[in-house]
Amino acid sequence: MWKNYISVTNQSEVLDILESLGDKAQIIAGGTDLILEMGQGLHKDVDTLVDISRIAEMADISMDDEGQIHIGPAVTHTDVVGSALLRKHAMPLVQACWEVGSPQIRNRGTLIGNLVTASPANDTITPLMALCAEVVLVSSKHTRKLSLADFFAGVRKTVLQPDEFVAEVVIPAMQSGQKGFFIKHGLRRAQAISLINVAVVLDMENELIKSANITLGAVAPTIVHAHVAERWLVGKQLKGKCAEKAGELACRAAKPISDIRSSAEYRQVIVKTLVQRALENISQGNLSGNVPNHPVLMKNKVTLDQLQDRGSHHDAGKPIVTTINGEKYHLTGGNHKTLLRLLREDAKLLGSKETCGEGECGACTVIMDGALVNSCLVPAPRAHGAQILTVEGLVKGDQLHPIQEAFIDKGAVQCGYCTPGFLMSAIMLLEERSQPSREEIMWGLSGNLCRCTGYYKIIEAVEDAANRMHQVFGFER
Repeated sequence: MWKNYISVTNQSEVLDILESLGDKAQIIAGGTDLILEMGQGLHKDVDTLVDISRIAEMADISMDDEGQIHIGPAVTHTDVVGSALLRKHAMPLVQACWEVGSPQIRNRGTLIGNLVTASPANDTITPLMALCAEVVLVSSKHTRKLSLADFFAGVRKTVLQPDEFVAEVVIPAMQSGQKGFFIKHGLRRAQAISLINVAVVLDMENELIKSANITLGAVAPTIVHAHVAERWLVGKQLKGKCAEKAGELACRAAKPISDIRSSAEYRQVIVKTLVQRALENISQGNLSGNVPNHPVLMKNKVTLDQLQDRGSHHDAGKPIVTTINGEKYHLTGGNHKTLLRLLREDAKLLGSKETCGEGECGACTVIMDGALVNSCLVPAPRAHGAQILTVEGLVKGDQLHPIQEAFIDKGAVQCGYCTPGFLMSAIMLLEERSQPSREEIMWGLSGNLCRCTGYYKIIEAVEDAANRMHQVFGFER
């Protein structure tokens, strides 16, 4: 799928490569969209991937003295959800990131990657536009800052030039008088692409609305403002029929299409409903929405100092040196594959399975550098210097892991094809929550699909394992 894979260690390297290769190079941090698209034959001109995921400063979230929040290009959706700064000053964005994909996708997919993909159904663009975010584009020749409205040029199109990359997103921190809410409607609770999503940010004083931003996703080629509703809300109080009327007015901005997931008529109705619900949540003070106070992240903090060989240029003759289940591997010939294929074909570890190849099913789930990931969406060279745990690493000698014993005892296995992925998700969950609630178990396993059991026995097995486990083992903490 690609010829060269370069793991860079600083921004200067990124700019030099982009200046030299132009549209033959593509930045990768998470790759949850890019790897899938390349596997589908898109990006045919791209022969070099430039991995920025190990540049520490690119994963920073910070606020400057002027109250501007800066989010780097390697910040994942999980990083956003886990950020106390963003929970305090940009909660609608946190809500949106919590709704993205699955734990595995959130652990790899980045906020800025979501922007560059530029789908009007992407969850994070809508709240960022409502929050008046800007993007900073950098090349070796210049730096420019654009509003999101100016950044997007259409469906999956941006003004990003071949020698540029998005160096950061900048958001004005929400102040005490501002309140916001993000809400989406999909076809299922988790791993759902938005049929419609809505973000509302209000600036209020003495219960009066001074200004309003209402942005709508999946109703036009790009994210749009509901300008008529925004203007109507100014000077109003969120009482009586205010939210309902604003929802009706917001429909005027929506020009949805009919597709395989929904009709245009249904989307039009949902716009009104979601805007109304967002405003009602704000009026009721429910500003966190579905985001728990202590969300399950399925990720441990692993610093770059713990990783080997952070920067390297991988070609066909250079081995990938990685640690899998505590054992060092030197693997050659896998530089153009996904991590899943590297594990199965080169390391001969067959526990991780491929079912969808798109990050939907979770059968390929492994733990890499302390984070739960879909190995089908990770480039194999990213394993260089990494620490990886697969299902084979759960057994110690002849002793099964307690979670494996619980799956057997509770009858949580039928065909067994999805089981390795469920086991890895359960291990990560129990590392993070020794006594998880049933809701936390459901969220922790939301990136794994099963066609046999109906999930009840699997959830019971995780509950049983939590009760019988005295310690979590199997990977370095």
